[in-house]
Amino acid sequence: MNAFTAEFLGTAVLIFLGDGVVANVLLKNTHGNGGGIIAITTAWAMAVFVGVVIAGPYSGAHLNPAVSVGLAVAGKFSWDLVPLYIAAQFLGAMTGALLVWVCYKDHFDRTPDPALQRAVFCTSPAIRNGWRNLFCELSATFILLSAVFYITDAKILSPAETSHIGLGSVGAIPVAFVVWGIGLSLGGTTGYAINPARDLGPRLVHQLLPIKGKGSSDWGYAPIPLLGPLAGAALAAWLFRII
Repeated sequence: MNAFTAEFLGTAVLIFLGDGVVANVLLKNTHGNGGGIIAITTAWAMAVFVGVVIAGPYSGAHLNPAVSVGLAVAGKFSWDLVPLYIAAQFLGAMTGALLVWVCYKDHFDRTPDPALQRAVFCTSPAIRNGWRNLFCELSATFILLSAVFYITDAKILSPAETSHIGLGSVGAIPVAFVVWGIGLSLGGTTGYAINPARDLGPRLVHQLLPIKGKGSSDWGYAPIPLLGPLAGAALAAWLFRII
């Protein structure tokens, strides 16, 4: 398995499980309906764990454009590989979101609220305040990348090397706990996208799918979970280089 395939599969599984728990909690007539924030944040953390375990030995398991960009800004990852990784991550995120819709289509059909339908795919703010929402996404991603740098020492080896160190299986457990903590502490404002592919890819899938009564995909909010995580990652990388 090459790096592109690993990033694609890892991100697809991440979104399949992550958006899947949102569907389970929010959509009508599921066994998990009403499960609440603990169920969502815990399952998202476990989704990160599974995705990282799958992709780690082959790509370093970025699974997130903010991670790829942050590592490149820090000088720990080649800029030449960033477009390849980001393409795989977005395609994987779109695939994972599509799989969630296939699994939960009957429940989408029984959920008349378009906001709940959209929430399965992408984030939205609890209170819409553009600059504050942007700050929340920036700061949450800053914490994620800061932890990634020090958990792994930001060392990513090429797929051609026999020993792979980075966000691999060993690093999956602490990274999952970091994501869990971010969700519980900071997820109440914007839904903690902290990953441009996680939000923009599924948002596009929501736009394209024939979901009954789905309403708007809220493209006016889309730049915030795209730009906030990238800015937070770049800031974390800049400070990492200075320190």
